[in-house]
Amino acid sequence: MSIRNRIFLSALAVAGASLLLGGLTSWAQGVLPDALASFANSPSGWTVLTALLVAAVRPSLAWGAAFGVVSFVSLVLGYTIVSELRGLAYNPMFWSVVGVMAGPVLGAAAAAVVGRHTVRAALGAGALAGVLVADGIYGLTVVGDSTSPVYWSLCLVAGAVLVGGTALRLRSPAAAAYVVASAGAATGFLTVGYSMLNAVS
Repeated sequence: MSIRNRIFLSALAVAGASLLLGGLTSWAQGVLPDALASFANSPSGWTVLTALLVAAVRPSLAWGAAFGVVSFVSLVLGYTIVSELRGLAYNPMFWSVVGVMAGPVLGAAAAAVVGRHTVRAALGAGALAGVLVADGIYGLTVVGDSTSPVYWSLCLVAGAVLVGGTALRLRSPAAAAYVVASAGAATGFLTVGYSMLNAVS
């Protein structure tokens, strides 16, 4: 199979799976137990799905960035379609813009994690872990009164496991430092971003 065909099929697979899973997150909002319901209504939920789908096709860093946009925006569109079919009005504009902005970072990070470059893998894992940790902190501190702490706590645990697991897998003190530093930076950046959004909303 030519490289062009492989890229096309990978993009098609990522887009199709993302549309399906995006639709399922709309449906899941009504069926998931309270402890896990926030998965279907949080940035970390779509981040995890985007990262897993991009990593599954093992693209290059550049194509990973492109597939990240494809996946995140397709998740939003799938969610919108199923929500409308369920009689729930939903405007996809905001999260589509988020997908265009954040998708390249998430996709490149996922591609880096499954790639062969040690430093890139550490930085990618740290970036993804930062999303989980920041979302967990946000959930527990900002919307903790109206949501179950279980999902947010799982985000914190998953972020810590990703950092620790990556450091152990790469078996390099430098890689361990990179993954911890990038996770800390991503957590701090996103936490500030959440605070700014809350301030203007």
